Amino acid sequence: MTDDSEPAGDDAVAGLPRSDPLAAVSPLDGRYASRTAPLSPYASEAGLMRARTRVEVEYLIELAALDATPIALDDETEAALRDAYESFSAEDARLIKALEVEGAEGYDATNHDVKAVEYFLRVRLDDLESSGTVDDAEALSPWIHFGLTSEDVNNLAHRLLLKPAVSEVLVPAVREVRDALADLAREHRETPMLARTHGQPATPTTFGKEMAVYASRLGRALGRVVVANGDLSGKLAGASGTYAAHDAAYPDVDWRAFSESFVRGLDLEHTPLATQVNPCDDLAALFDALRGVNNVLLDLDLDAWLYVSDRYLGQRAVEGETGSSTMPHKVNPIDFENSEGNLSKANSDLAFLGDYVTSSRLQRDLSDSTVKRNVGGALAHCLIGYSKAEDGLAKVVPNEAVMREELAATPEVIGEAVQTILRREGDTDAYERVKELTRGRSVTLDDFRELFGDLDVDEDVREELRALTPAGYVGVADELVDEIDG
Repeated sequence: MTDDSEPAGDDAVAGLPRSDPLAAVSPLDGRYASRTAPLSPYASEAGLMRARTRVEVEYLIELAALDATPIALDDETEAALRDAYESFSAEDARLIKALEVEGAEGYDATNHDVKAVEYFLRVRLDDLESSGTVDDAEALSPWIHFGLTSEDVNNLAHRLLLKPAVSEVLVPAVREVRDALADLAREHRETPMLARTHGQPATPTTFGKEMAVYASRLGRALGRVVVANGDLSGKLAGASGTYAAHDAAYPDVDWRAFSESFVRGLDLEHTPLATQVNPCDDLAALFDALRGVNNVLLDLDLDAWLYVSDRYLGQRAVEGETGSSTMPHKVNPIDFENSEGNLSKANSDLAFLGDYVTSSRLQRDLSDSTVKRNVGGALAHCLIGYSKAEDGLAKVVPNEAVMREELAATPEVIGEAVQTILRREGDTDAYERVKELTRGRSVTLDDFRELFGDLDVDEDVREELRALTPAGYVGVADELVDEIDG
């Protein structure tokens, strides 16, 4: 059965047609339509129709190649059949929809989206017979969808859409963010910055090293997405996963081997054990991997927002752009905020999808069918989040002067270095000595130097201590930036 209901009318607000982005129900196809457009071939209804057509055509071709079946296709006919999905057009999509909801080309309305694809291919076979490409369309028609259940087609079609959506759209978008972070890391590898642990001043770092942490984390998380995407797995085993219809028709054919060969021919892994439903553990793993990427970027969005708030990061103003409707001086960190909101929405959707698609009552229920139609929405929120994070990174300008001023105003952060050097010299009271000087007090470098003058240490150690400064106490932070490429 179809999951769709037809719109009640053609007009939206103030006479706007429903096709106008201003009348879109979702901002994914309205406000953010230009950002989500790259996903349209993989997330749209027309894209799903095309993918189903591909599965049905390739299945027909594989059936015809079996010695057991009474049909055969020459190269010209195979090419003509493949053209049904390779040249799939808007008119083709509209015809399939008409076959489903209205009836067309002599067929009554199917009220079934996969059956509509089957009838669409029958129409195309008739066209090929009329053109002389096919000798007997009627003889081939019974072999379209032979022995299949709709889920055999759907589970493969969804993965044929999801896999390139991730590899061709999402992965490159994440790599752009990762590369932007790596560029910032390398450019500012030596820019000293006060760190904060528990929100309090802590051992200094460099801005570049902090960006390198995110670049490295994002690279690892992206690697998990690539692996999970490569592990997408399909099934083709009939109504209850037993190959019963196939075996009844041709018991001498090794249908398990046929299924594995066919699924792998679509560049998917093969699921040999299933009910009518592909268990979808592969989808859950991919959704979880995408959430891992999103979590890294959510962490980045929050830190970037705080760095802007602390004036560690300035933002390039866009000529003519309004920052605040009432405060003209403001340049708000809206890109990071927008990224945060969209990635949070994406993660909510991905968690729901991962939980939902792995469950089915007994051998099959249809609740997952409508849910899977929302995978594209989750990917779209991911894509918006990635592009907005990249936009934000392109606008930020590290404010080294502010960073150095705050470091100079927080000399207590060298306390860790002082007590560690004193421990090295055998001072068992080193920690307590520095704690007494610094905790709960406002101190200066002169206070430290007064302490150094009272210490019973060699003069070279005293000079080592006097040379300590907050801006210089960054360890090997600049060298750690090279770990991005390690």
